[in-house]
Amino acid sequence: MKPDIHKTRNIGISAHIDAGKTTLTERILFYCQRIHSIHDVKGKDGVGATMDFMELEKERGITIASAATYCTWKNHEINIIDTPGHVDFTIEVERSLRVLDGGILVLCSVGGVQSQSITVDRQMARYKVPAVAFINKCDRSGADPFRVIRQLREKLSHNAIAVQIPIGLEANFNGVVDLVTMKALYFDGDSGEKIREEEIPADLMDMVEERREELIDAASMYSDDLMEQALEGEVTPEVLMEAIRLGTLERGITPVFMGSAYKNKGVQPLLDGVTKYLPNPADVANTAVDLENNEEPVDLVTDSSKPLTALAFKLEDGRYGQLTYIRVYQGSISKGDTIVNARTGKKVKVGRVARMHADQMEDLDKLAAGTIGALFGVDCASGDTFCSPDVTYSLTSMHVPEPVISLAIVPEDNKAQINMSKALNRFTKEDPTFRTKVDPETSETIISGMGELHLEVYVERMRREYGAAVTTGNPQVAYRETITQMSEFNYTHKKQTGGSGQYGRVAGYVEPVQGEDFVFESKIVGGAIPTQYIPAVEKGFQSCMEKGALLGFPITGVKIVINDGQSHSVDSSEMAFAAAARGAFREVYNKCKPAILEPIMKVEVETPPEFQGAVMGLLNQRRGIILGTQEQDTLCFVEAEVPLAEMFGYSTVLRSSTQGKAQFTMEFASYRKAPQSVADDLIEKAAKEKKDKAKVA
Repeated sequence: MKPDIHKTRNIGISAHIDAGKTTLTERILFYCQRIHSIHDVKGKDGVGATMDFMELEKERGITIASAATYCTWKNHEINIIDTPGHVDFTIEVERSLRVLDGGILVLCSVGGVQSQSITVDRQMARYKVPAVAFINKCDRSGADPFRVIRQLREKLSHNAIAVQIPIGLEANFNGVVDLVTMKALYFDGDSGEKIREEEIPADLMDMVEERREELIDAASMYSDDLMEQALEGEVTPEVLMEAIRLGTLERGITPVFMGSAYKNKGVQPLLDGVTKYLPNPADVANTAVDLENNEEPVDLVTDSSKPLTALAFKLEDGRYGQLTYIRVYQGSISKGDTIVNARTGKKVKVGRVARMHADQMEDLDKLAAGTIGALFGVDCASGDTFCSPDVTYSLTSMHVPEPVISLAIVPEDNKAQINMSKALNRFTKEDPTFRTKVDPETSETIISGMGELHLEVYVERMRREYGAAVTTGNPQVAYRETITQMSEFNYTHKKQTGGSGQYGRVAGYVEPVQGEDFVFESKIVGGAIPTQYIPAVEKGFQSCMEKGALLGFPITGVKIVINDGQSHSVDSSEMAFAAAARGAFREVYNKCKPAILEPIMKVEVETPPEFQGAVMGLLNQRRGIILGTQEQDTLCFVEAEVPLAEMFGYSTVLRSSTQGKAQFTMEFASYRKAPQSVADDLIEKAAKEKKDKAKVA
């Protein structure tokens, strides 16, 4: 069967932790008859949700890796990616949104727009992904979908417009009124599979009229036909739907659906909304750059007969080799085709083409333009572009956030050492935010990631999947060093050996710079330093940025200007000038009053109001700055900025001081200068460690 590109949807389900993404995906798969029984996320029956197929996900009841599946709804083929909500696994959301055409933003009707909803929304905006919103858990005590719509407008600046209103709320939530077709929808049967259409209850008519008016007003901005019909007072559902679709595609309108995935209410109308309002692959403009033509932008067409352009967005290393998730933007991939990796220039023969349903694979002969699938046994990295041999197009890769927390891991024996290195190779290939390195000074293996949970999950996976027994040391925070004042340098590097020596003089000044890691400027006139040596001077200075003299962390925020120098006709060389630059920087660094920068995290704590004082006290003890507090019904939200170094073990302390009722999320905010007392302690500790190592040596 040839897929109709206009009836294909590539969508992602994104939200804050515990908003109900995986539960919603489970219901979608059930109603589309991809699965025949519904299982809970924290599976009381020991099965767990379809999309949380990893052992750890079932145990913890959270999504760790994004999982892909597909289903058919009313002749539309829908490719779905269920993404994690936890900020530690943010790369999973990032890479999914890079390849998706539309999204469902799931929000809890009680919690509303939470900190991770804001992060996910920012990611959707980065990739210009149109979205519909689904307000879930309307059956919960304290549910207020209209408050959530207000928050969507105020906190996320969405033009959020309800296309449904609930019939009853909390325990009395029975169904929804569709404001487009003007029908009341009820969900009968054991699993809500039978939809019953009724007339709108009389007591809701005033509210329905008011909300429909609002919907027509917003949508008429995108359709002249609708504006005419609205003026005549006769609006047809077809014209209204088309206007909402146009507004959604431009990210000018966010249609809001309501329901309760857990109670099997409101999921089918949401699927209708996905097919009616979210873009098909042909609606989305995608561009690549032509590597052979000065990286000129090329518009891609969703057409299987054109030259292939596809992006490998996620890798999984299984027992039988590497599985590469791929999105085809133009052209097609068939079994036996030869394709080229644009980054390496290597030709690859496609052995197996498949599409995924969680951890199960279904073989295909061909992946057409606009579809998401998987290739088996193809060697590549996350973010590589594959194209036909006759073109060299490259797609922009996804944004990868920098890791903020490190942990030292030590294998218990030689067997664990071998298994650990196998595991680390696989994990670093699969997850660009998980980094590993060996510290040249301590010879320790350091793993870095996005948070404590992120690293904890990988250490646990090492033990389970690879049998690597490892112990973990204290996490090391990724500090930075910087300078706080300007200082001049004038350094001569002179070395006489047998034959020609080394000679180079560099002079200029170093000053702090905002928002940049390293800036180099040459103001050399009159050939004081020959032009061919200036790149070597820059390279010499840049090599000094890797390790500062205070703690040995990277240096950031430095501008170096060279304005004078001297060379020797025989003894000068690139090596000599690189050495002169290094010497100059070492000499001038301490004069610039170096300071230590520490990573500051944005922390949001969700707590019952009676513990608000205790929560704020805990944050203050950890050098936190409270940014604001907000009360919503039964919960209080405290926002603060706290240094990462103070956040270790915070979850345990928070739970014990709030009877386990509070939870928090954190994400990296910025680097800020550490207070002098903290900096002094860090420098003293680093000096002591150096001394101890010297004694051992």
